[in-house]
Amino acid sequence: MPTVATMLMLDRLAQKRSDEAFIKSQLESPSARVLLFADLKPVVRSNADRTESKIAWFSPAELAEFKLPVADTLFLGSDANAVPHFALAVTEHRTRHVPGAVEKLRPIVDLRSLAMQGSMPPEELSLCGMARALAQWHENARHCGHCGGQTRVKDGGWKRRCWACGLEWFPRVDPVVIMLITDGERCLLAHEHRYGDKMYSSLAGFIEPGEDIAHAVRREVFEETGIKVGEVTFQDSQPWPFPHSLMLGCIGRAETTELTVDTTELADARWFSRTEARQMLDRTHPDGLHAPGKQAIANLLIRRFVDGT
Repeated sequence: MPTVATMLMLDRLAQKRSDEAFIKSQLESPSARVLLFADLKPVVRSNADRTESKIAWFSPAELAEFKLPVADTLFLGSDANAVPHFALAVTEHRTRHVPGAVEKLRPIVDLRSLAMQGSMPPEELSLCGMARALAQWHENARHCGHCGGQTRVKDGGWKRRCWACGLEWFPRVDPVVIMLITDGERCLLAHEHRYGDKMYSSLAGFIEPGEDIAHAVRREVFEETGIKVGEVTFQDSQPWPFPHSLMLGCIGRAETTELTVDTTELADARWFSRTEARQMLDRTHPDGLHAPGKQAIANLLIRRFVDGT
């Protein structure tokens, strides 16, 4: 997902979320706009060749006409013109029963595909990512992890409360380190089993309880490649809503260079020169190898290495 600098700037109005009357008034506003998800895929408007896509905004009245559950909308915030923005997540099966669904509620496109294609403006892609992460959390938080009771939506979708024991639950964010390791002249990139053919990227892994960022970088790199890492510098961060991660981008200095690849985690890992890394970014590598696109923080890390910054 795009970085914070490219996000659609919404005032999330966190201090107003618990005010049910306020949330209701926002949803009833004639200017209210709702982003619709079907099986966590946004409804978009695209040009004929699908090279450009935009969010298909709906009014609450339109969704009510479609007999979709407007009351289940999630409050995202208001823009600079005080226009309230909401999201609504339903099943794709439910959208098929909307009269004229093919014209009104298509196309429905996977968000990861939109990100990879680069067809959606970065600020809209970020907003979709924010809403998708929130919607997926709701899908997985319907029951209390303490007593098993059903949880109910509160605060415009930013909290759930167990009806039985009263325990409150909040949207989760999973911190993930993503790191470019360098020995000064080369960078370490890996090909995971799930990647598309010939794509190499930075190593990444979840931060475990009790770890700081630098320790997680050193542990993950050593576990997956056998490389020992010394100095670690934080570079940037990026929300990644698949399902609800926060990517913490780092660059680490290798203290060893001999690779011992954990093939259960990685299909391959190797050192690349600056020239090769630049070719991979530009998609001109003679072997067809390539790096993630500009929508990924891995691209930023590799480019900083290539540019010497």
